Amino acid sequence: MKSCCRTLGILFAVGLLSLAAAQTITLQMGHGAQASHPTQFGCERVAELVAERSGGRLQIEVFPNRQLGEEREMVEGLQLGTVDITVVSTGPLGGFVPQINVIDLPFLFRDAAHAYAVFDGPIGDELLAAFSDVGIAGVAFWENGWRHLTAKRLVQQPSDLAGVKIRTMENVVHMDAFSALGAGPIPMVWGEVYTSLQQGVIDAQENPITVIYTNALWEVQDFTILTGHVYGAHLVLVSQRTLDRLPDDLKEILLDTIREVSDYQRAKSTELGAEMTELLRAEGMEVVEIDTTPFREATASVLEKYSDRFGGLVEQIQAFGDN
Repeated sequence: MKSCCRTLGILFAVGLLSLAAAQTITLQMGHGAQASHPTQFGCERVAELVAERSGGRLQIEVFPNRQLGEEREMVEGLQLGTVDITVVSTGPLGGFVPQINVIDLPFLFRDAAHAYAVFDGPIGDELLAAFSDVGIAGVAFWENGWRHLTAKRLVQQPSDLAGVKIRTMENVVHMDAFSALGAGPIPMVWGEVYTSLQQGVIDAQENPITVIYTNALWEVQDFTILTGHVYGAHLVLVSQRTLDRLPDDLKEILLDTIREVSDYQRAKSTELGAEMTELLRAEGMEVVEIDTTPFREATASVLEKYSDRFGGLVEQIQAFGDN
């Protein structure tokens, strides 16, 4: 009898464990940056907090460095439901939500505080909400960082870019900006950039310091020129198909946690950006501060060109928080 009860107890315990396992939901969260990029730290923080707050019922596996595909492929995966969550730059997003490209206009933001106020306010909410039309939930704006030039030769004014083949994201706004500066923009997925620089297919590229350092671009470029021409956001996007299959409490935990982690991820970006600037110098790369006024003047026509296209958003962003 005791043996029978013991067996029943074991079977009951195993059943409870099986039930708990069946109730555990695991999501995949991918991004295109290296594992030492601030976005990876943000993803890991989300995974940690979500597991804790859900009592282990919701688990998130993080896949950095394009393991789930190039950025456009990951966004398409959100629509298909083959990718649950991704954090991507704005580069490929204009093909899904055209108005998101407004934040890629050159010299649009005064500083980081201005960018944060815009993204965390009604303008940011409007931009994120637009993703619902394509089967994606726009959740938060994280930070990729201020975009700077790298090149094999020193660039101090727009005329120095004449004839320079520069890689840009697959983003018409970026391409127009560099065309206005006299360069020859070449859109290219990130996975091809290092080799293309190495082989001379392109001469230059532009990215935040954290991307420049974590991808060892000092090996194929001699100069980082601190133009800060665009504030680079990283958007956290979730598949609507994924959200639809989550219980309401887990959905709330996931979305609230991603938004909450925004401050942590941005602070990490600022911290690592400063550290990695010095590490670039230590690797022998020349990091150069320049007067950006001529670049602002040369690209002013790009802001004018897109002003009507974005239905007043340019003016709203420029004026936001300007008392």
